Amino acid sequence: MTDELLIKFLLNETDERESITVQNWLDAAPANKTYFLQFEKIWTSSKALSSQSQVNENEAWVRFKHKADSKSQAPITQKLRPKYSWLKIAAMLVLVAAGWSLYSILSPVSYIDFTAGNAVTTKVLPDGSALTLNKNAKISYANNFQNNRSIHLEKGEVFFNVVHDESRPFVIDVDQISILVVGTSFNIKHLKSQTEVIVETGIVKVSLGNDHINLQKGEKAIIKNYADKLIKEPSTDQLYNYYRSKEFNANNTPLWKMVELLNEAYDANIILNDPAISNLTLNTTLKTTASLDDNLDIICKTLDLTIQRNENQILLSKNQ
Repeated sequence: MTDELLIKFLLNETDERESITVQNWLDAAPANKTYFLQFEKIWTSSKALSSQSQVNENEAWVRFKHKADSKSQAPITQKLRPKYSWLKIAAMLVLVAAGWSLYSILSPVSYIDFTAGNAVTTKVLPDGSALTLNKNAKISYANNFQNNRSIHLEKGEVFFNVVHDESRPFVIDVDQISILVVGTSFNIKHLKSQTEVIVETGIVKVSLGNDHINLQKGEKAIIKNYADKLIKEPSTDQLYNYYRSKEFNANNTPLWKMVELLNEAYDANIILNDPAISNLTLNTTLKTTASLDDNLDIICKTLDLTIQRNENQILLSKNQ
């Protein structure tokens, strides 16, 4: 896979055959996806800097290729053909300005791990951005975060309140998904089977391969594993922020959804023993500081349900 084709892919200028080639390469190995995401971050970060530089585009592209290729083989200087306008654009995007250097952008980035443990945890990053991590969430962020605002979300759920900085985009990688922001607030929940992004303020750009969508306030995207297309939809409730608000705010919430959250919050194993009760709706507010038994008691009285316990299972059924 050539860097030229990857840049063409990022610029949405590949034809169908080339797009399939890149996508097959991305799907072939996790290392390919990692390389592509790092490559995309260089492209994105440099875009904000390009307008400030006076460096010759052709020379910049040669230096870019020299740095990228020197890690594995002797550098090869490639002459640009004038008809490839996208190469000139790519060269421009890797120009260095405002105290940044091409070397610092292309140098390997080390990351600092941070894990929430068994409790909801807050973390303020070096740029002032504030994170709230749900229990057991794990992230890693760039060691030189003042210059490279990049984060890996390895697992769990995190609310991001990002400090606005147009010159330094904030990039979050979640497996094959890339999330780009300038300054906004949003929630990301990364599970084994899917990733959910919900925006509270501002605009968030979500990318999956060559597919991109912009999410605004009150919108969300749910990306299933192995999905190849992004779809946005309205975010219709506030249940996702229970770990920050310390409340389960149910507003016509189906019972199955509330049970999912209770299982998550209390590490419980609640099972709906009767399919007929799955879509019964709740309109109430439960406190996360209350015990699971107290909250289940409110639910059962509201919906006329009974509770049975079977070893580690809690079974909910319709009251006969």
